[in-house]
Amino acid sequence: MKNLLILSLLCSYLSIAQVPTDHQMDLYTIIDEVSADRIENDVRTLADFGTRNTFSDTVSNTRGIGAARRWIKAQFDQISKECGDCLEVFYQKDFVSTDMGSRIPKDAWVVNVVAIQRGTSSPNDMVMMSGDIDSRASDTMDFTTDAPGANDNASGMAGTIEAARVLSKRKFKNSIVYVGLSGEEQGLFGGKGLAEYAKKKKWNVIGFLNNDMIGNIEGVDGVINNREFRIFSEPTDPTETERQRNGRRFYGGEVDGISRQLARYIHKSVKTYMPEMKPMMVYRLDRFGRGGHHRPFADLGFPGIRIMEAHENYTQQHQDIRTENGIAYGDVVEHVNFPYARKLTAVNAINLAQLAWAPSRPQNVKIGGIVEAHVKFKWDKVKDAVGYKIYWRDTTSPTWDNSRYVGDVNAYTLKGIVIDNSFFGIAAIGKDGIESMVSFPSGTFR
Repeated sequence: MKNLLILSLLCSYLSIAQVPTDHQMDLYTIIDEVSADRIENDVRTLADFGTRNTFSDTVSNTRGIGAARRWIKAQFDQISKECGDCLEVFYQKDFVSTDMGSRIPKDAWVVNVVAIQRGTSSPNDMVMMSGDIDSRASDTMDFTTDAPGANDNASGMAGTIEAARVLSKRKFKNSIVYVGLSGEEQGLFGGKGLAEYAKKKKWNVIGFLNNDMIGNIEGVDGVINNREFRIFSEPTDPTETERQRNGRRFYGGEVDGISRQLARYIHKSVKTYMPEMKPMMVYRLDRFGRGGHHRPFADLGFPGIRIMEAHENYTQQHQDIRTENGIAYGDVVEHVNFPYARKLTAVNAINLAQLAWAPSRPQNVKIGGIVEAHVKFKWDKVKDAVGYKIYWRDTTSPTWDNSRYVGDVNAYTLKGIVIDNSFFGIAAIGKDGIESMVSFPSGTFR
């Protein structure tokens, strides 16, 4: 009996660690199903609304943000119809007034479009992907001048719609939320409103993937690259307590907040399933002095990252359409590389799928081993997990480089590894081999 139990555990380990499961193999199919042609059609449609400035026309059926958001909702409605009403599609809105910021030219509703694909067993656990609906001209207060916003950010919005088309064909234990956000150019108002809505509804946001400009491969610096992209994430949690902040001086964790763990998860996933791509983890909340719609989610303690092109072209962002000194300014469709946008959409899709299939990340992870020859751990068991994996890395490494599967336990000792020289974390593994995000230890024990 004992030998049979050992054999059973060994087979279970081998199936998790080595032989790809159906879900893991399906990730390659998801990549193949993402369509550059559909993304191009959607970008062209969004650009054809003339301007999508948050304060532009809301009545016209052919111009302005009102027409754009109704079209986006219609796309989600059609996707839902094709998957047997699998999406809950609705508007979420908040009112903004001129006294709320210097970029608000008039009082108006900031309206987001939301589509929820409910999970089968953990519907309140949400992984989210967003694109921005709105665009802007050179003057952000100018809501009448043409501002097609083909790359910024029809590309991210089209990618979000395309991800919904592909993933809605599948079932997931956790929910996936596809979102079109407004008010980004005026101060991240759409993201702020939805983040507060999520907190009010007590959503457990596993991760928020903000896609803002995923279609340009020709940088203003002359670099042309269709494989590199950036993942922005801040190092620590802005909601942490003073005690947690002080603890880092003694235990580490300066670059191990939940948003950084989400960035590492995406980096590892891409290196595994899309090795032709070159993800760049940027250790910064966003570009220097700039912002994106993942920030309001991070502000409330949710894991939030930004996925975007590696090489920006500033002549094609926030510019009136014109030609000066031989330079063509403006964010027009001709500058969008649709095969590249397809790749970054696929990056999102495979990570949405994995996080929606995966168990929750372990909670109450504690670490011990001070002045000892071994490092030890304990954690709370996770629903739907069949085992756990301990990860560790050199303190100077950006990625989790070493791991050990330890089975269905809630405590383990790594013998012969000294706690001082590495950082450690724990991930939960589901029966289909899909892993959760890594949890960095939140406390110590002796």
